[in-house]
Amino acid sequence: MNTAACCRRAITLVLCLATGVLALLIGAACAHAGVMTHAELVRRFPAPLLVGERDAELPIWPLFRQNASGGELAGYVFESGDLAPIPGFSGVPVNLLVAIDPSGRFIGVEVLSQHEPVFQYGLGEAPLFEFVKQYQGVSLKQNIGIETNSRRVRQPDAARVAIDGISKATVSVRIINESVLAAALLVSRRKLGFGAGRGAGGIARVRPDLPDAMTFQRLLDDGLVRHLRMSNAQMEKLYAGSDGARLDEEGLRQPDGIFIDLYIACVSVPGVARSLLSEASLAKLKPWLEQGDQAILVMSSGRHLVPGEDFTRGGIPQRLLLRQHQLAIDMRDLDLELKLVAGTPIPADASLTVFRIPAEAGLDPGAAFDFTVPVTRNKGQFYPERITRELPITYRVPSRFLIAAPADTAWHEAWQARRLDLLILALGLSVLVLALSRPRKLSAHARRFQSFRGAYLLFTVGFIGYYAQAQLSIVNLTGVIQALVAGRSLAFLLHDPMTVALWAFVLLSLLLWGRGTFCGWLCPFGALQEFAGKLARQCRVPQVRLSGVMDARLKRVKYAALALILASAFTGFAVDTVVELEPFKTAITLNFVRAWPYAAYALVLLAISAFVHKFFCRYLCPLGASLALLGRFRLLDWIPRRSECGTPCQTCRHRCDYQAIAPDGKVAYAECFQCMDCVVIHESEQRCAPRLFELKRARIPIIPDTGVAP
Repeated sequence: MNTAACCRRAITLVLCLATGVLALLIGAACAHAGVMTHAELVRRFPAPLLVGERDAELPIWPLFRQNASGGELAGYVFESGDLAPIPGFSGVPVNLLVAIDPSGRFIGVEVLSQHEPVFQYGLGEAPLFEFVKQYQGVSLKQNIGIETNSRRVRQPDAARVAIDGISKATVSVRIINESVLAAALLVSRRKLGFGAGRGAGGIARVRPDLPDAMTFQRLLDDGLVRHLRMSNAQMEKLYAGSDGARLDEEGLRQPDGIFIDLYIACVSVPGVARSLLSEASLAKLKPWLEQGDQAILVMSSGRHLVPGEDFTRGGIPQRLLLRQHQLAIDMRDLDLELKLVAGTPIPADASLTVFRIPAEAGLDPGAAFDFTVPVTRNKGQFYPERITRELPITYRVPSRFLIAAPADTAWHEAWQARRLDLLILALGLSVLVLALSRPRKLSAHARRFQSFRGAYLLFTVGFIGYYAQAQLSIVNLTGVIQALVAGRSLAFLLHDPMTVALWAFVLLSLLLWGRGTFCGWLCPFGALQEFAGKLARQCRVPQVRLSGVMDARLKRVKYAALALILASAFTGFAVDTVVELEPFKTAITLNFVRAWPYAAYALVLLAISAFVHKFFCRYLCPLGASLALLGRFRLLDWIPRRSECGTPCQTCRHRCDYQAIAPDGKVAYAECFQCMDCVVIHESEQRCAPRLFELKRARIPIIPDTGVAP
C-alpha cells in the first residue's frame, strides 16, 4: 500500500473519530439543556393544573391547582438533564420529565430522551416507559429499592418501597433511578424546605487535610465509628406484647447469642479511612470517590448481617437505610474487596461492605446521618403478617473534620431588591406609632383625625396591600406550623421581606396595644371593608346593628374557625381548603382575578360589610382571632376613661361600631380595632356628656350666700 493511500485512510479514521466524539458531545449537550417549553408543559399538564412561569433560580416550573384550593401550589415539574445529568451506559444522560408535589411525593416521571443501547437496540423503549411509571405516588421520604428478581418477596412500607426493575438493563435502570432521585432531592431542598432548605452549595465539606490515623478506641470515643450490638434476648424484648413475639425459634433457644454486631464509619473522611483500611484498600477506594461523594463502611457479624446473605453486590441495601432531614438517601455497594488495618478489634467473621453516596444526592456531612436497621418477622404462611422493628443509629462527623457550610445568603438579594419598599413601610409604620402613642392629641380635632385615618387606610390598601403584597394572613401561621411539624427550616420566611417586617411590627404592637393596631390600621382587606361601609353610609344605606347577645355569639365563630385551621395545619388534612375561609388571597393577592366562586365569596363579604360594620373582621377572621388571643398580654390600657363612663354615660358604647364597650363602660380590647372613635368622643366638648356637663357647670357663676334676699 503506497503512502498516499495510508494517509487517506488515516485521515478518514480521524474524521470518523472526530465525528463520533462531536455527536457524543452534541448529544450530551442536548441532554443537559432543557427541551421543555411553557406551551408544551401546558399540554402535558392540562386543567385543573396550571403551569406557572419558569423559576428565576432553578430551571423548574411551578404547578398550581385550580379546583379545590384554587391557585394553591400543587408541585414542581423539571427535567433531570437540567439538574442531575448523570451519564448513562452510552455516556449520554437520560433526560426525564419529573413532577413532585409539595410533600415530596412523585406526581409522575416521563422519558424525554435516552440513548441507552439496551433500549435502543435490544429491549425497546416500552419496558423503560413502564419502569418510570412506577414512581407515581412514591415519596422522597421512602427508601426506594429496585428489584429484578420476581421470586423475591418485596416488603414495601412507610419507610421503604420496592419497584420492579428491568432484567438485562440493571446498570441503565440504576443510573436512571439515581438521576430521578438526585434531581428531585435538589428541588425538594431548595423549594420545599426539606434538608433545611439547602442545596449542594449550602452543605459542609469534608476537610482533605486531616489524614492522620487514630486508634480504634479514639474513633469510638469521637463517634467516628458507631457500634450497635443486640443479643437475641434484647431483640425478643423489642417484640414483647406484639404479634411478633416468640416467632424467632433460634433466638429463643439461644437468648445470649448475638443477633447483630454492627460497626458503621464514614470512610470518605481521610482520617477515618486511614485508621481503618489497609494501604491496598485505600488505593482501591480512592478512584471510586469524586468530589462531594461520601463512603460508608459497614462491618457486621451475627445472625442478622448487613447487607445480608441474599444481597446482590452492587445493589442498594434493604437492611440498612439512611435518611437525613427526613429524606431517604440511597447508598450503593461499590463491590470492593477491602481489608482492615491489622489489629482492628472487629470480629474475624465480620463482613465488610463499602457503600457510596454520590454528591448528587446532596448528603450533608455536617448534619446527622440517621441510619436504621429494619428487622422484620413474618407471622403466617400464605399471606404473612409483617411485624417490623427498627434499630436506629445516628452518626455525626465531628466539626473539626469539616469545612463549615457557607451561610445561606440567597434571601439577602430579596431584601436588597426591596430596600425602597422597606423604607416606605418603615416610614409609614413610624407615622402610625407616633400617632397612636399620643391618642388624645391625635383625636382632639374630629375632622382632622378622620382625614388622617382615611389617608392612612388608603396607604394600607394601596401600598401595603396591592403594591407591596404584604397582606398578613392565617396562611403565614399555617405555613410555619407545617414546617415545624415536618422538621423543616423556617428560613423560607426570609425570602418575603415585606411580610417579615410587617409581622415583626405587629407582634410588637400586640404587646403594647393589642390586636387593634393591625386589624384597625394595617389590614388591607379590613380597610376595604371600612371603605365599603363608609360608602354605604354616604349613600344612606341602612345599617344593621346586631343585638348584644347575637353579637357576642357570632364573635365566637372566628375562634372556632381558628381552631379548625390550626388542627388542619398540625394534621396536614385539607389545610389548603380550610384556609380559603380567609378571602385575603382573592381580594388582595390576586386582585379578584380568580375562579368565580372565590371572587364571589370575597365580594359578598364586602357587600355584607356595607350593612354590618366589618362583618368578616368581627365574626369570621381566623387571623383576627389569633391576634386577639395574643393581644390579651398587652401592656397598656390606652383608651382614656372617666368615672362616668358606663354609669351613667353610654354615649361611647352606642357609638362603637365594633360593639367592644360593655354597659359598665369597660373596653373589650380583644374586640377593639383601635378606630379611636371613643377617644374622639372623650376629647370632644360637644359629644362627651360628662365633659359637656362639667363645662356648663363651670359657666354658671357661684354666688355666696349672705342671708340677704336679692
